[in-house]
Amino acid sequence: MTKILILILAALVIGLPVGVAFALPSIMGASSVGLNPTQVAATVPFQSATSFSMLAIPFFLLAGQIMKDGGLMERLIRLAEALLHWLKGALGYVAIAVSAMLGAMTGSSVATVAAVSSTVGDRMIRGGYNRDYTAALTAASGLLGVMIPPSIPLIIYATVSGVTVSDLFIATIVPGLLMVVAFMLVHRFSLKRAITDSPAVGAGEGPGAKRSAENIEDKKLTVTPKESIPTAFLGALPALFMPVVLLGGIYSGIFTPTEAAAAAGLYALVLVLLTRGLRLRQVTGVFYRAALPAAAILTVIAFASSFNRLLTLEQIPQRVANAAVSLTDNVIVFLLLVNLVLILVGMVMETNAAVLLMAPLLVPAAMEFGIDPIHFGIILVTNIEIGLITPPLAANIFVAAKVSNSSVLRVLPHLLRFILTSIVVVLMITYVPALTLWNF
Repeated sequence: MTKILILILAALVIGLPVGVAFALPSIMGASSVGLNPTQVAATVPFQSATSFSMLAIPFFLLAGQIMKDGGLMERLIRLAEALLHWLKGALGYVAIAVSAMLGAMTGSSVATVAAVSSTVGDRMIRGGYNRDYTAALTAASGLLGVMIPPSIPLIIYATVSGVTVSDLFIATIVPGLLMVVAFMLVHRFSLKRAITDSPAVGAGEGPGAKRSAENIEDKKLTVTPKESIPTAFLGALPALFMPVVLLGGIYSGIFTPTEAAAAAGLYALVLVLLTRGLRLRQVTGVFYRAALPAAAILTVIAFASSFNRLLTLEQIPQRVANAAVSLTDNVIVFLLLVNLVLILVGMVMETNAAVLLMAPLLVPAAMEFGIDPIHFGIILVTNIEIGLITPPLAANIFVAAKVSNSSVLRVLPHLLRFILTSIVVVLMITYVPALTLWNF
């Protein structure tokens, strides 16, 4: 099994597709644990990818794609602008708020970054914000795409750990809102670095120049809303009702998470057709654009399930649990080590693959220390998600930098504050279980 794990890590390092990296070593090692290679290559992946709970993933992605293509996102932006325009640096707050709202509808971090960068991020750059800082802000805000329920990585964690998806969604609400507030504070204290041009350019010298500089900065950092709050709210109300359908249906017991995802997709489709955000002939293209990332994610899940089957038969999770207990009997030290390991794994692995790899290994160890698997799920997913804004993988940075016409190296200095803040929030989540378990 050690050889199989080394092969998987090596395949990932050299850049093989994630699904292939899990599939080939698992097939090669199938006979060593008494499995038929055909079963590992076909039966196990098929059963995993076609399970009822996994259907939630393409439905969530479809709902998000419809939101983006159907113009509903623009309504959310106008509402955020109307609510936050009075704040200095309003567009930055708008980007964070819109990321949170999209997170409540899509469950995907990278999709949130792409959508916000191409809309609010573009407005920030045209309004005078530094494009490198803008890319950093939108990349970091993309974490809210999975912090705010629903969350695709949490759905994957639930299938691996046996925890119910609805319990995980409830557990991540407070941590998600905490991350929103933390990022807004970072933006507030980063405003001087957010402006492209020095405010003193062309202003001359003396007291009058100082006032002119301040006026230039204030102009760049403020925004004039296109609509009043009541008008913007009414326009965005149909879109805001989607999380009510989604989460309300789950928590009330009307829907399972998969049924709620399907209902959200259907609701979004009907809404954009009725409001003429999309025409019927455009729907095929929307389904196609949603199907591509869904197929990629499900392929990873399918072949990672073969690897997880091998782990179970070899009793690797139990061995890891015993090793962790023998290493330390202090739960604080154990959680600190887990955080360090997960952040490092998130830096070099694709998010969903990292969840599939690490959850079976660490959940039994966490339970040995008496850690609630729901609480541990939020710790695990949040740590791995930080990898989306920490090189070398850093998918959020690559997407945001490309859309903002910047580069990873120029974005990183601006992103450091967001990374450090994310780590502080993770430590709060880790050592204050009440934030996830609601046992205040």
